[in-house]
Amino acid sequence: MIDAMHEAGTPGLLGRLDWIATSIFAATAVLAAALLGPCRYVAGVVAGVLFVAGIGLFVWSYALAVQRSRTHEMGVGGLYFLAGSTAPGPVKRQLNGALAAQLVVGLATAGWRPYTSLALGTLVPMFGIGVNGLWSARHGQFGPRIATPARRRRRDVTHEGAEMDQNARHG
Repeated sequence: MIDAMHEAGTPGLLGRLDWIATSIFAATAVLAAALLGPCRYVAGVVAGVLFVAGIGLFVWSYALAVQRSRTHEMGVGGLYFLAGSTAPGPVKRQLNGALAAQLVVGLATAGWRPYTSLALGTLVPMFGIGVNGLWSARHGQFGPRIATPARRRRRDVTHEGAEMDQNARHG
């Protein structure tokens, strides 16, 4: 499960990408909130691009998780928020830290300058959720799939000449 760009216990390239994107977002959003000039459009574009990229990462991680869920019990909390023993501590801190920073910067700058393009910053945490999901779907630790008993099918036995149960209830 571990590829060449991932060392055990670290988020690898995904973690670096997450923090680089978070830094660019934070720099443009804070600068735009402070100056509120044309740089607010740059901040809006950065936030929009990260949101769209986050949706792509989310869909990619979901597709990987669906395949992996055939053999492993996977939950949403473990997949997208690295809950439980899904990831080692350093990975949780790095990836969830970037997600928290995106959330704080997005809400703070949008609250500082409401009704501007900085409101798009509230969508940026989708990028962090997508990165968490992709890391977890590829490298997360999940238990084996738990077998469930087959469901019993209900059979309505109808007798010749008898009304169907559904119609009989109506009088």
